[in-house]
Amino acid sequence: MLSGLWTDLADLVLPAECAGCREPRPGLRRAMCPECVRALRVLRPGPVRPVPAPPGLPPCHALGAYGGPLRESLLAYKDHGRHALARPLGELLAEVVAAAVGAARPVLLVPVPDTPAAARARYGDHLGRLTRHCARRLRAAGWPVQVRRPVRATPRPDSVTLDSAGRAAAAVNAFRARSGTGPVPPGTTVVLLDDIVTTGATLAAISRVLAAQGLSPSLAAVLAATRKRHQR
Repeated sequence: MLSGLWTDLADLVLPAECAGCREPRPGLRRAMCPECVRALRVLRPGPVRPVPAPPGLPPCHALGAYGGPLRESLLAYKDHGRHALARPLGELLAEVVAAAVGAARPVLLVPVPDTPAAARARYGDHLGRLTRHCARRLRAAGWPVQVRRPVRATPRPDSVTLDSAGRAAAAVNAFRARSGTGPVPPGTTVVLLDDIVTTGATLAAISRVLAAQGLSPSLAAVLAATRKRHQR
């Protein structure tokens, strides 16, 4: 599935600062410098698990640890408005989904919702954009894909400002089910999508809301997992 992805990273016309290392690159007409592209190229999706794992957290897979070019490119995308990174990052997320699910089969992608305040601070629905590119990549590879938004986010503090206990407390009442969610077709794998997993509290909270609707996720797929609290 990776055919063309590294060309995408090389062909994006972006500012002359590499998104992966933040180094100025005079004349750079690409998302990342060759060194950072190589660093992402060697990453392979694998299982991760917070320690301790919150109740209700589904099996989780990540592309890699939250560090280096992966971390910097996520920050450039989320916090610095480099929206063109949505395509390659979304396609990398598709690689995580494919590795976690296995053989191509029907999947239902459920992105973690942002609060309106977070969306405004992050230049729009950053995970929604990643999900669209993830779904497109999987469909191009022959996967039957649906995307649904059956959960909405209620106002809460930005998780970046919270410790593990604060994240768990904030996640308890942070999400509500939307009305009108239909059943999942038989044989469909429900996959939660997020960009980063830290304590797993958000993914566990959404999983509980989805389970109450009959949409229990089989797994969660993320781009990065924080190092200190995760094991493979």
